[in-house]
Amino acid sequence: MKVTDSDVIQMGEKELIDAITGDLDWEAIEKIFKNKYHLGFQEDIEYKNGDIVVHNNQIAYKLNFDVRISLSVLFDRKGECLTVTALTDDQKADEEGSLSSPSAKHSRTDNSPDGNEELMEDSLVESEVEVNENVSQMASKIADMISEINQD
Repeated sequence: MKVTDSDVIQMGEKELIDAITGDLDWEAIEKIFKNKYHLGFQEDIEYKNGDIVVHNNQIAYKLNFDVRISLSVLFDRKGECLTVTALTDDQKADEEGSLSSPSAKHSRTDNSPDGNEELMEDSLVESEVEVNENVSQMASKIADMISEINQD
């Protein structure tokens, strides 16, 4: 036997979640995120959904957001990935300030007449080893982050 209209309950829960979402301390959330994942996020955070849940025998509120982060991808002229890193706000400012035309940063590494081709090949082999190690480390970190997020 129903004692109230379920639409009234759902509307009240939605209003409660909206009020909580509207009053979040984003500086504190960003600080927690940076400390836990060593990543910053950009301003355009999109609210997805929220719910009232039980966590450790207590009522809690779960809010889900989509967050954008800035990445730097470094790859060689063959298209092989060298590194992928998340940029902090300071690094983003440095990257934006240091962008210049490709011709200004072009170095003579291919078809160089002074015999540096062998040196370049050795450097690329070393870079590939570093890339493989970095990719493995990053995959492990991402898996850990996903696992931690799913546990919360």
